[in-house]
Amino acid sequence: MKLVLAAVLAASAHAGAAAQPPVRDDLTPGDLKRVTAITAPARDFSKAETFETMQAGAATTGKMINADIFSQPSANMDFERRQEFQVGNGLFRKDWVSAPSSTQASDGLGPLFNARSCQACHTKDGRGSVPGFDPLERPDAVALLLRLAIPEGPDRGHPRLGPDEIASLPEPVYGVQLQNFAVAGLPAEGRMEIDYTPMVVQLNGGETATLMKPAYRIENLGYGPMRADTQISPRLAPPMIGLGLLESIHEADILANVGADKRDGIVGKANWVTDVRSGKTVLGRFNLKAGQPTVEQQSAAAFSNDMGLSTPMFPSHWGDCTRGQQRCLDMPHGAQPRFGPEEVPAKLMDFVTVYSTNLAVPQRRDAGDARVLAGKKLFYEANCVACHVPKYVTSRNARQAEHRFQLIWPYTDMLVHDMGDDLADGVSDGLANGREWRTPPLWGIGLTKTVNPGATWLHDGRARTLLEAVLWHGGAARPARDRVVAMTPEERADLIRFLESL
Repeated sequence: MKLVLAAVLAASAHAGAAAQPPVRDDLTPGDLKRVTAITAPARDFSKAETFETMQAGAATTGKMINADIFSQPSANMDFERRQEFQVGNGLFRKDWVSAPSSTQASDGLGPLFNARSCQACHTKDGRGSVPGFDPLERPDAVALLLRLAIPEGPDRGHPRLGPDEIASLPEPVYGVQLQNFAVAGLPAEGRMEIDYTPMVVQLNGGETATLMKPAYRIENLGYGPMRADTQISPRLAPPMIGLGLLESIHEADILANVGADKRDGIVGKANWVTDVRSGKTVLGRFNLKAGQPTVEQQSAAAFSNDMGLSTPMFPSHWGDCTRGQQRCLDMPHGAQPRFGPEEVPAKLMDFVTVYSTNLAVPQRRDAGDARVLAGKKLFYEANCVACHVPKYVTSRNARQAEHRFQLIWPYTDMLVHDMGDDLADGVSDGLANGREWRTPPLWGIGLTKTVNPGATWLHDGRARTLLEAVLWHGGAARPARDRVVAMTPEERADLIRFLESL
């Protein structure tokens, strides 16, 4: 009860602060006027906007479009920073092994884990793949994991549960998420199974679309029964591009989206979470419910939960092992005194952070094409821009020089929204409830399958096409979704052409 009361009071305090007009404290009056003008919504759909092809400003990559297009460094990085980027790339791709091992700089995996490397989930730095829609061709899940939570009960020591967070608590034995792999000598926690039910949607113009509704269950539990009220939240690894630029959007611009006048009664919500490094309550920006404030913290949490590796932020060598898994806690760890107290020391985390914050966004394609422009106009008319806010100018005070004062086009408001019953998972994260998800950025979405042909969309990969992703929108996005259903087949095709150009 005290935790819930603290959360309500903190949320009220933040709401009161947001009621005051947010201010860009990094801009001169002249800069503010320029920024306001250039980030205004589009009105002319007869041609591309100025700088629209450069989706990430000077950091945009113009490299040849191929399967490696999401793995390029920010175009405005200097030579020394590119060297750091390349070291981070090696760490991002590296396979970790269990301890003890002769490769002492690479051991410490697990003891329970979901993947051996970052790249195993973020395929070529893009979206991961779901196990598959055909049960006969379904490999083990790597990029799709299951978060676990119980809706009520005493605080059982969640490592990231702050005094202002209404966060679901971990399952007492199985922890924060299901680990479907384990080191030798230990059983894995279990195996995820998915059943899909086809759902036919009638579209204007005589067309239909078939959605695949997933139902999740866990088989072969390795540590006894799971609580009957455990909530399961599937999470698919998202693309890595442009993360440092999203971190560099000024907080005032994100909070301005909360109070902006939107059609359809749409109101987004900021998620306020704990910054582990400072201990302060700050604006959440990353993961599927904006439950992490920085790329560094998101990466450290993934090392801990997904691979069972300790970092300065999350120093437990046993990752998500719980007191109900004593055999896991008795396994050796991989920390080496000469490298530091953690399996992934601070310097290595710095390299991974440089890499993760500087994966470049590709240039737009066909931004001036007539059919793409027609689709862009429909995107605005359907009110998709209420949540997928097109553009920002990043802070002059951004942490990294590459990200400062850049005009970017991510198409997100960085807020969480109620997305309806069909997409609800029942799991809270910070101030985001079980029906709310962060608006995902759309830049690069048209190259998703160029990077990973097996990739699909939405938080659990249930959408096999971009149109299916739109049709799953509910809750606050239902009116926009219904406008897409009412479009003619030609209009829907133009809308998809626009999305594919991003």
